[in-house]
Amino acid sequence: MAESLNERSQNILEAIVEDYIASAEPIGSRAISRKHNFNLSPASVRNVMADLEEMGLLCSPHTSSGRIPTGKGFQYYIDTLLEVRALNQREKQNLRKNYRFKNMRMEDIMQEVGRVLSGLSQYTGLVMAPKFISTVFRQIEFIRLSQGRLLAIYVSETGLVQNKVIEADPTLTVQDLEQISNYLNAELNGMTIQEVREKLNDELHKDRVEYDRLKKQALSLSCAALQDEVEDQVYVSGASLMLGQPEFSTPEKMKRLIQSFESKKLLIELLDRGQSAQGVHIFVGSESSDIDLQGCSLITSNFSNQKGAIGTLGVIGPVRMNYSQVVPLVDFTAQLVSRVLDREIE
Repeated sequence: MAESLNERSQNILEAIVEDYIASAEPIGSRAISRKHNFNLSPASVRNVMADLEEMGLLCSPHTSSGRIPTGKGFQYYIDTLLEVRALNQREKQNLRKNYRFKNMRMEDIMQEVGRVLSGLSQYTGLVMAPKFISTVFRQIEFIRLSQGRLLAIYVSETGLVQNKVIEADPTLTVQDLEQISNYLNAELNGMTIQEVREKLNDELHKDRVEYDRLKKQALSLSCAALQDEVEDQVYVSGASLMLGQPEFSTPEKMKRLIQSFESKKLLIELLDRGQSAQGVHIFVGSESSDIDLQGCSLITSNFSNQKGAIGTLGVIGPVRMNYSQVVPLVDFTAQLVSRVLDREIE
């Protein structure tokens, strides 16, 4: 942010942003003068507000004499004025009680995280599972569907399941498929899919004379099952909560918001942006991204396991979001999910 504000201007901008977050109503100079102990008259506050408006940090809705923060104003508040208090132990314990991860598969964990994030924030929870290429191999199984066609079932260390129909040698028996699965599970266990692909590529380029028939089939089947890219999985919870926000009360704004949530490509691109950042990252409308968030802000943080499989979770809400509450919620939840994936807690 290029603008440099003096202390008085910062105090008034901070007051306007936080009062607007609480009320969703334009904030007038008289209200600021009365509510906050700035020892300034309404006229003095009004002059500062005019300066802030000229700088693009505030704007005046057509129907009101008050002011509301612009996206640029919110971005300045977040970058310069926002104070986020870390959760204490009691708050962490209370948050932990909202999650029920025991005996859950990866998909169930992701859905549970989105549900709790949405419920606690009263905004929309988003979770993007770790990318397929970073998942850790636990086992693969092949089931005959018909002559020459198999169902390959891949299971990751965290319980992610991927199914794929593949072509196969029609002479392979059930016993052959079992031996192939056992061989691959012993050879590939504990590797990421990226490492598996590299190993398979190396093996396929070796002299195949040294391999027996089933090992050749094992390499061929595992390549067919695991080489293709898998679409990123995004879980959305509580999208309807956004429709109750004053900012999206008109039919046109509702329509645009719903279209944004239905665009999986947009959500993946946004969460991918967060994945490249360290710690908690905040996107404010179109201020910090070339993607227009349609009057929303997105708060994200990454989670990972010891093997480096990285996913991203977050909360999307109106730009008028309560950042001081949502940021620590997102931050601690990411830490919690990382521990769950490493099986430190259930």
